Amino acid sequence: MTSRSTKRLRAEWERHNVVLMAFPHDRTDWARYDDWEAVTAPFVHTAQAIAYYQMVYMLCRDCASIKPLFCSTTNIIFIEADYNDTWTRDYGPLSIEEDGGKKLLDFTFDGWGGKFDATLDNRVNRLLASKGFYGGTPLEPIDYVLEGGSIDTDGAGTILTTASCLCHPTRNGGQSKAQIEAQLYTHLGASRVLWLDHGRLAGDDTDGHVDMLARFVNPTTIVHVTCDNPDDEHYDALQAMAEQLRTFRTQEGKPYTLVALPMPAPITNTAGERLPASYANFLITNGAVVYPAYRDPKDKAVGEILRDLFPDREVIPVRAHTLIEQGGSLHCSTMQIAF
Repeated sequence: MTSRSTKRLRAEWERHNVVLMAFPHDRTDWARYDDWEAVTAPFVHTAQAIAYYQMVYMLCRDCASIKPLFCSTTNIIFIEADYNDTWTRDYGPLSIEEDGGKKLLDFTFDGWGGKFDATLDNRVNRLLASKGFYGGTPLEPIDYVLEGGSIDTDGAGTILTTASCLCHPTRNGGQSKAQIEAQLYTHLGASRVLWLDHGRLAGDDTDGHVDMLARFVNPTTIVHVTCDNPDDEHYDALQAMAEQLRTFRTQEGKPYTLVALPMPAPITNTAGERLPASYANFLITNGAVVYPAYRDPKDKAVGEILRDLFPDREVIPVRAHTLIEQGGSLHCSTMQIAF
């Protein structure tokens, strides 16, 4: 594609108004856990880390019951709503600019290819818009399945994604790369798509969301998960992913600066199943980078890597053990919105 659209999907590091989150309740999948304090802790800690610098919209079933869990509610607005689960990254709106103004896109969320009910999740954006929480910014419904965690952008027309997710037969009937690119050009103003054909974490229900694997941190730099243990089940696929990343070029035709993020030691659930622990699942806010920690010696090293990449932002770890038991991590439970 040679011509550039007036639309563009905003990069995560650009200034935004609010981060959308959803608090666990007894009708989400979290209800099966006995230790409710362990379930809610990462949501409380993530929200308060974000709220140091900007506003948080916290969806909840009952405001009065959850407010006492927060040591501070400054910059947190609690919004009562019905929703299926807490992964707002995948049903929150995508923020674009078009003809000098802003617009929010409400894509269809189908529970990662019909794995889970998402009927209530799909109503959240319309509810928030109807109540004025997006200001006067238009919310445009898009009859196309696309999850926020499945794509990443440099803010200048490049989309980074995975073939395993977007081309999956349970999403949009298993479209080809060319068909999907046409949708991304039309709705997001993309000028090109970088497809990752390798890499997926065990325990990931999303069929390989890119935000668990590789992320833009500026227009010329990509961080990516790596594995240095040849005996690990992820080793070959992540090596192949790194090799493919080395073939990608910036908009100016230069190789990307690639920064490797280590994998934490394997974490399993009580059934012995591997969980998708990834340091790539961090959130960039206006004043901080909030990243998942796993009680692993590598937590500190990753913090140092992120400080080097974001010298103008505070870097804040949040323990994410409980989050990955449900198949996601910190980035998955948040969505930045600009309106």
